[in-house]
Amino acid sequence: MNSNISTGSTIKLNEASLSRLPNNIRVPNYDRHQIINGIVHIGVGGFHRAHQALYLDNYLQQSRDREWGICGVGLLEFDRRMRDALHSQDCLYTLVERSTEGDSARVIGSITRYLFAPDNRACVIDVLADPHCRIVTLTITEAGYYYIEGSGEFDANHPTIQHDLQHPHEPIGVYGFLTAALDKRRQQGLQPFTVLSCDNLQGNGNIARKMLTAFAQMQNPELGKWMSDRVTFPNCMVDRITPATTAADLKMVAEQFQIDDAFPVVAEPFLQWVVEDNFCAGRPDLESVGVQMTDDVHPYEMMKIRLLNASHLLIGYLGTLAGYTYVHEVMADPAIRQAVDRLMAEVTPTLQPLPGIDLDDYKQTLIQRFANPKIQDRLPRLCLNSAAKMPKFILGSLRDALRQDGAIDYLSLTIAAWFRYLKGQDDRGNPIEIDDPMADILTQRARSSGSDPRPLLSLAEIFGDLSRSSRFVETVSKHLHNLDEFGAKGTLAR
Repeated sequence: MNSNISTGSTIKLNEASLSRLPNNIRVPNYDRHQIINGIVHIGVGGFHRAHQALYLDNYLQQSRDREWGICGVGLLEFDRRMRDALHSQDCLYTLVERSTEGDSARVIGSITRYLFAPDNRACVIDVLADPHCRIVTLTITEAGYYYIEGSGEFDANHPTIQHDLQHPHEPIGVYGFLTAALDKRRQQGLQPFTVLSCDNLQGNGNIARKMLTAFAQMQNPELGKWMSDRVTFPNCMVDRITPATTAADLKMVAEQFQIDDAFPVVAEPFLQWVVEDNFCAGRPDLESVGVQMTDDVHPYEMMKIRLLNASHLLIGYLGTLAGYTYVHEVMADPAIRQAVDRLMAEVTPTLQPLPGIDLDDYKQTLIQRFANPKIQDRLPRLCLNSAAKMPKFILGSLRDALRQDGAIDYLSLTIAAWFRYLKGQDDRGNPIEIDDPMADILTQRARSSGSDPRPLLSLAEIFGDLSRSSRFVETVSKHLHNLDEFGAKGTLAR
């Protein structure tokens, strides 16, 4: 990302420059040097900075409790850019909320330290093992859990897992770091930390628990038992549309707010966090900043994953095939907008009742959020890592709809549109870049099988046994044939 920003009229963001920023920009009102990092967050990207870090910034602004700052950690080579940006700005960054009414900016200060693991793995383990660390939060994407979708088991043969089992003091993956730190705490007689997954997985805490304890068990059965007995893994549901930061965002922050920020983040106004209240080492008073604490996150997760995330996939594939670039452009197409409405209508009977939530109102809010033209949310972000997303966002609803003998037309259309998308060309013949760890096998099967979805549906690690349902296979086949013959718009017109 090359900003090409002239810094003549802008102020370089850092601690020393906060007092010089324009008056309409909210800045931390607390002494960041007094903050203790009770939270270590692994996977600092746009979403964490627009969501959990914002909640903690709000908490530090209004509370005298100074024990819940954040130390960010990047594990991947990809995180080098975040390291360079945050280190150059005392870990400060600009968050811009964009709505049709206008833009507002604030500087977030809750992340006070950032560690890039490839620079110093031992330092990351030490920070996680430090008694001050009481919660470890994760946004490592759906693919980061080494979870075999078809079986629900741990992917013990993954090269990262094998490396970390063989090199426990030089880990590269999240479970290697967490296990090394928890082992250190156990040997020192310290209590463990809570592991709080903030990724879009149904039962994200349950999955994190199962995968991490499976890893620890393989490394050291005694440690695995200690973790199983003592570490808590709350489930949580997170929601805020946060597109990837672009060069245009850097320019906007410079021109509208006079801030020279190497890595700002842009988000919609909507914000939600629902957390299971299950913390083994204490927690901040999150309720005071609008977090909903509950005994059962599951119905909220289902609502969000099956309505918002599933709709995102349909928008991503159909929109890309139809030649669009942004989500709001897709939502301005009446045929695709209607398809999104109908997908939500199909999914609704699979949801559990939620006291105090009007589902019709929630669905209407989603449509408005998708249509927000200020967010500039690009379709490739929605389509990224689809092999990991499809089982989590679509296939649960599909299985339930089949069990209930309910409608599966638009759920099947989403899958057919993905298969058509995997052929790597939109309806006008323009190339589509497939960004997915399974891209090789997916694109090869998509291109060689014509309008027959069965070679892709037979990938058990994604679809499990769904290919045994003749009703499902026939419905996907019909849609894939139409998409191949008539394109996305022609299929919807039919």
